Amino acid sequence: MSLKTHLHELIVKHRALEQELAEAMAHPATTDSQVAEIKRRKLRVKDEISKIEKDLAHAA
Repeated sequence: MSLKTHLHELIVKHRALEQELAEAMAHPATTDSQVAEIKRRKLRVKDEISKIEKDLAHAA
């Protein structure tokens, strides 16, 4: 899989996590630990996006 394809998939995943986080925060039964876990997953994806973007910039 190319880096650009992987980057696109990560961006889609990040958007999905944003939506999941918004829904979780709107639901009163969601615990703080559940919100924190979604935020951790979102941050990991964002870090990977940043790394790939840096790699692509250096390859250009």
